Amino acid sequence: MEYPEFKGKTAIASGAASGMALLFLEKMAEQGANVVLTDVDGEAAKEKAQMICRRGGNAVGVGVDVRKYGEICSAVDIAMDKFGRIDYLMNSAGGCSQRVCRQSGGFANASPESIEWGVDVNLKGAVLFVRAVIGRMFEQKYGVIINMGSIDGVSGGACLDYTASKCGMIGLSQGIANYGAEHGVRSVCISPGPVLTRPAMAGMRTLLGRAAEPEEIVDLIMFVCSNKGAFITGCNYLIDGGRSCAAGRF
Repeated sequence: MEYPEFKGKTAIASGAASGMALLFLEKMAEQGANVVLTDVDGEAAKEKAQMICRRGGNAVGVGVDVRKYGEICSAVDIAMDKFGRIDYLMNSAGGCSQRVCRQSGGFANASPESIEWGVDVNLKGAVLFVRAVIGRMFEQKYGVIINMGSIDGVSGGACLDYTASKCGMIGLSQGIANYGAEHGVRSVCISPGPVLTRPAMAGMRTLLGRAAEPEEIVDLIMFVCSNKGAFITGCNYLIDGGRSCAAGRF
């Protein structure tokens, strides 16, 4: 689908060196938007940005640890200096702390440090990123903020800090919708079920019998950001192949 309204706009995303955030920014660049890739792996973010530029897009990559507000603000300043505006923010950095921090034995045996990592990256980082960009959006009377949730934030999961954080992303999106409406700023939470960004996701069952392709999630995000989604704000989109409504079946 073509979205001419994205031409000349600017999108920034966290966790953008891979996965759905990278795909979102690639699609935005294809539509003529300027894109800013931020990731804790700064070199990977810069490499992916260079790849987008080689394809004819306008992109810059920046190393950002979303737990550090100063690094977020530096990336926002770079975006403003280079492109003059920020129209779309996708908060995508995160992951299950028990997997990322290599914890075994379930939540009862998780280290406090891994739990803090989970809450800080999955929720606190998103709140800080919103703080860094929302004033800019207010000034231009326009903006869309996409917060990546998870089915675990709706139906619960065994990684408790992850579940709590992803549930918090729904509340964050509702709060932004209320706070930003009079300034032309919209926000939604996108809560996927299993997505084939990692091979292990293929093993999670859904009513449709498969995991989602990343493009299926990003296509929804593009629609919400576009003029076609201009009346959408404050909601949580479950896109999970029916997993959430399959009570007792799995």
